[in-house]
Amino acid sequence: CGLLGVILAAGLTAVFGYDGLSLAFAICLLASGALLLARAPRPAVHARAQAPSPGGWKVPFRQRAFRWLFAVLLVNGVAAAIPATLFLFFASDYLRLGHYAGPFLIVYFCAAAVSMPVWVALARRFGEARAWGGAMLLAAAVFVWAYGLGAGAAWGFAAICLLSGLALGADLALPPALLAGLIGAAGHAERHEAAYFGWWNWGVQMSLALAAGIALPLLAWLGYVPGQGGGLPALSAAYALLPCVLKLLAALLLWRAPLQHIYTHTTETRICAS
Repeated sequence: CGLLGVILAAGLTAVFGYDGLSLAFAICLLASGALLLARAPRPAVHARAQAPSPGGWKVPFRQRAFRWLFAVLLVNGVAAAIPATLFLFFASDYLRLGHYAGPFLIVYFCAAAVSMPVWVALARRFGEARAWGGAMLLAAAVFVWAYGLGAGAAWGFAAICLLSGLALGADLALPPALLAGLIGAAGHAERHEAAYFGWWNWGVQMSLALAAGIALPLLAWLGYVPGQGGGLPALSAAYALLPCVLKLLAALLLWRAPLQHIYTHTTETRICAS
């Protein structure tokens, strides 16, 4: 649903501009709010559910595997968020293709949506961590070519959007599955999920903030000013090279992470399910 929303937003912006997007957003917000108030089901209360302990928010970071996985999430999240932060600057000032920004985004996110079942199947075959690590390597191998593009390279950048979008599907599908496996392997199912997923979602948002806090001041220091034509080499390097370095670092961290007990737990779960 999040992917569909992003694709719809990109399409509306490309056709109607930001005024049309704002109007559509307001209508959707009012309609969905009214629907939730009228039809939202009340969650059932499980008799065996336990009240959260006062120190339950500390539990995830007592697990060594979670600390490693959380570090991977942050590094990989920053790697993905830097291009998202700089995309419009790169498309408009470097490629001179700002009018194609909407179609580029549609290609990127449609590729991610299409690839998600493929990554789920690969995770079933090789394990979530190995499949996710392979996606990181694919993303770095594809995205580094953006550094060599010149102004007007619409087809080349579209190909990069397509292939890197295929890798994005793994970022959407596999990390939550790894986290769920970690919770089950630690014996914290139905007790501490809120703490785990709370920290996890905080990490996702923090990676977005870190990306903007790193990339934008760095570009300003290197002389890039939007719309003025200066500092374009720095913009290209920050957009294309820095994320690839971070992707490789995230893949290395994931490879070194102590996740063997998660593999055992998920394998046993699959055997029981079959």
